[in-house]
Amino acid sequence: MSGEAVGAPVERREGREKVTGAARYAAEFASPGRLFARPVPATVARGRLTDVDASEALRLPGVVDVLTHENAPRLGEPDDATLAVLQGPEIPHRGWCVALVVAESPEAAREGAAAVRVSCAREPHDVILSASHPRAYVPEKANGGYPAVTEQGDPEGASAAAAARVDVGYRVPPLHNHPMEPHASTAQWDGERLTVHTSSQGTTTVRAVLAGLFGLTEDRITVTAEHVGGGFGSKGTPRPDVVLAVMAALRTGRPVTVSLPRRFLPSTVGHRAPTEHRLRLGADADGRLTSLVHEVATHTSRIKEFVEQAATPARVMYACPAMRTLHRVVALDVPTPSWMRAPGEAPGMYALESAMDELAVELGMDPVELRVRNEPETEPESGRPFSSRHLVECLREGARRFGWEGRDPRPGTRTEGALLIGTGVAAATYPVLVGPSTASARALPDGGFLVETNATDIGTGARTVLAQIAADALGVPPERVRIRVGSSDLPSASLAGGSSGTASWGWPVHEACTRLAERLAARPGRIPEEGLVEHADTAGRADAKSPYARHAFGAHFAETAVDTVTGEVRVRRLLGVYAAGRILNSRTARSQFVGGMTMGLGMALTEGSTVDAAFGDFAESDLASYHVPAHADVPDIEAHWIEEHDPHLNPLGGKGIGEIGIVGTAAAIGNAVHHAVGVRLRELPLTPDRVLAAMSAP
Repeated sequence: MSGEAVGAPVERREGREKVTGAARYAAEFASPGRLFARPVPATVARGRLTDVDASEALRLPGVVDVLTHENAPRLGEPDDATLAVLQGPEIPHRGWCVALVVAESPEAAREGAAAVRVSCAREPHDVILSASHPRAYVPEKANGGYPAVTEQGDPEGASAAAAARVDVGYRVPPLHNHPMEPHASTAQWDGERLTVHTSSQGTTTVRAVLAGLFGLTEDRITVTAEHVGGGFGSKGTPRPDVVLAVMAALRTGRPVTVSLPRRFLPSTVGHRAPTEHRLRLGADADGRLTSLVHEVATHTSRIKEFVEQAATPARVMYACPAMRTLHRVVALDVPTPSWMRAPGEAPGMYALESAMDELAVELGMDPVELRVRNEPETEPESGRPFSSRHLVECLREGARRFGWEGRDPRPGTRTEGALLIGTGVAAATYPVLVGPSTASARALPDGGFLVETNATDIGTGARTVLAQIAADALGVPPERVRIRVGSSDLPSASLAGGSSGTASWGWPVHEACTRLAERLAARPGRIPEEGLVEHADTAGRADAKSPYARHAFGAHFAETAVDTVTGEVRVRRLLGVYAAGRILNSRTARSQFVGGMTMGLGMALTEGSTVDAAFGDFAESDLASYHVPAHADVPDIEAHWIEEHDPHLNPLGGKGIGEIGIVGTAAAIGNAVHHAVGVRLRELPLTPDRVLAAMSAP
């Protein structure tokens, strides 16, 4: 590509709409006669409905209808069992929807939901994960289609012969996405045609799922996601809110909005499953790994298998002749886990990079140098060459910027009164994912251009970056390019997930605009009133298997201050340096990196959920109890990147950047806390009570 738009710090096109309130979200599409619906959640962890008494609710002013498993529309068999709502009396977990109250206002719907009386037969439940659980099994695949088990060489023999060894366990608790905009959908039937506004990361997928559930052809359905207030994976596929909204609209014949209360999200829209890790590392006296074993235990629900692929980063990171990775999973009476920002990589790299730090201490070696010394020439698992890999450069540049040189490796040596100061480092990786997508580019008679693709802007600035890509391909200023995204009526595109959005959508946008520019250059005269159009489709190429191992890499550095009186951990500095291909917009890229690191800070220090063994529920179900970082918690955060040219990705040369920022942050902070206090904490989050207990332990 050539041009000046790509890479520039262009301001987001929709920014003014959002800060002035003009941007419309899924629950804000008002139509005459619109109703509002509120789910009634199950209050047992496992059981079977024996009665749903809606009589009192139906007598309340404003309540129009109550849907139950006895009167709700019948659905086609879903591929995702979490969408089979109100189809039968079984209760697979606490929070499962057992009724839906439809009313004239949100307040009436809430009052009606409280008036529904539900009776059920309780059954024994089991909600607690343990690595030794008797029902733990090895699945065929983990999330993403990754093999559950890999092995090469003789890890046990190599470990026994190693000069230095660590054998350690780590635990990451359940984590929740909690986007700023809770999940919401507005559905309206017009005869046999269905229109849905939903908060989703991919409306093409939502349309296909709704077509199957309601027995429609896709051309009778329009699904829009004009603006989405975050998702972090929890909106990657349809959730129950959209199905409930369509069901209620079908039954009542009126538009219906379902907006899930925030307290319902943990049990309704997925979560990061808890993971228990065992890491066994062996190295020779020079610090070169001779064995690496990463074993993970996690949970899934009884109705749908989802296995957090947390051992997969170990297959990518370091040269090691003997390696084994293993996933085991237990089906419990819990809500189905799902994608949360950097699924697999975030918890997996926390454990791996913490263990690498422990190995560095065991060897008496600088942790940056230990990572550099184990840099592989090819991808360890597959043997494929890397399309590009500049992790060493990230580590070196990060160390320079952070002032790592001269660091005293001895824990507890930097003090400021009651504060102990420490620094830590961790590496990061995330795979390059690209999905097939389509786009159209139209030259207009007024000299402007219209580019259309069903991308979803979930707050990342997709409209802006796609306009930059189009402008460079067309050879015009970005101001002359209009972008339309967020509707299933547009050319189909992959969902916004796996840090794949820009690479997936930008490819056909670039191709369509390049073809249009060539056509315009060869065609003299005025553009006709209907314009000139070119289309592009990357199917068969974007999803083609590559001979290269394609990953983004990064290095995270952290400085923490630990209060020896209160146990409070404050992060003073965070630095991330990334190798993520071509950066297409320096302003939005930095925002994504900083956002990811902030989320990683939350993972390290404040975020954590627990499953109540007696009630089978997440105890932390809202933002009063599930603590995300506030402004006061976020320190001086710096994000930088190195210039990386990778010709083996896509025409843009870009890698995904949305998730790599979170991947190594928690480990860097945990390693900094160890350096500060001299005690290793192996369970997140690093809350004051845990820090104090660790420091006072004999």
